[in-house]
Amino acid sequence: MSTAAAGQTGIELRPFAVDVPQADLDDLQQRLERTRLAPAAPGDSWDYGTPESYLRDMVERWKGFDWRAVEARLNAYPGFLADVDGQPVHFLHVRSQHADATPLLLAHTYPGSVLDYLDMIDPLVDPVAHGGSPEDAFHVVIPSPPGFGFSTPLVRADWTIARVARTYDTLMRGLGYESYGIHGSDNGAMISRELAVMDPPGFLGAHVLQLFSFPTGAPGEMDGFGPKEYAALEFLQWFQTVGGYNTMNASRPQTVAAGLADSPVATLAYSELFESFGNGTALVSPDQVLAQATLYWLTNSYATAVRYYYAEQRAGAEPAVSTGRIGVAVFKDDFQTIRQLAERDNARIEHWSEFPRGGHYAAMEVPDDIVADLRVFFA
Repeated sequence: MSTAAAGQTGIELRPFAVDVPQADLDDLQQRLERTRLAPAAPGDSWDYGTPESYLRDMVERWKGFDWRAVEARLNAYPGFLADVDGQPVHFLHVRSQHADATPLLLAHTYPGSVLDYLDMIDPLVDPVAHGGSPEDAFHVVIPSPPGFGFSTPLVRADWTIARVARTYDTLMRGLGYESYGIHGSDNGAMISRELAVMDPPGFLGAHVLQLFSFPTGAPGEMDGFGPKEYAALEFLQWFQTVGGYNTMNASRPQTVAAGLADSPVATLAYSELFESFGNGTALVSPDQVLAQATLYWLTNSYATAVRYYYAEQRAGAEPAVSTGRIGVAVFKDDFQTIRQLAERDNARIEHWSEFPRGGHYAAMEVPDDIVADLRVFFA
């Protein structure tokens, strides 16, 4: 890590390269060698949660996993730490050779990280080399929210999605961008929508994979629903049946954190979202899952990541209609945003696309499709 340099509007930037001590990797290896798995549930299926057979296979893969290769991919791009309102924020900042490129912030998932977007950086920054034109170019900023990954330690307890959105706006302006857009999925989609609610000066729009709008029970709100909308509601009901982590994170985050901080296999099992709860639709590879789990393990950041659920449940924020510009990309095996409900909560949905392949982690599954859609939305 080299000496600090001031950002264009006064934010302190410190170049940052990932270099995990070998002792930490040795400790991980030793813990994996001493793994004690829980007895398999009847049928050893995903019905009960992460199966014993899946974990057994992934632990063997993990023992031979090359974290240094992941470090090399991360360090191939300029990384920084910035102090924003007293909080360390880690991010990648990759400027295009095209000076008039569109500034774009990529907001990652839970339980994802900056690793979500590694396959998208080059096509966004250098579109001419990836089937696009100079007008498609982006300057890319990929931060981790406070408490995730290398955006640690967490210096205060009241981090909410809305506060992260304000922090990201401060970061982008601190980097000298008076105008910018944002893309996000999952946790990142909620941050993106909060920026659309803020709609700060120069905001170019939020491109998201989900708008989390739900039925309220109001008379007539489902008038006009057809098979597509009812199928989306059925998928939502299934998701709620397997989303027990929501309740645990929102009510007992430190109880969850104790196991995640002490056992790499607990971290791996709790990352079952990458496998779409085992419904067989995920296109995320085992190495991608292991890279994410390793980053969480090495940074010991799962405890602070899960606290967002606790904070959001107690934030007392009133629902707000967004007036900022929004684009939505819906992927086949992901949460299915229902347009009528989304338009109730978001006044400026100006772009809508649907894709026949891909799921909740589409940036890792079908990155080229997202790149193409971003080019259209921000054209």
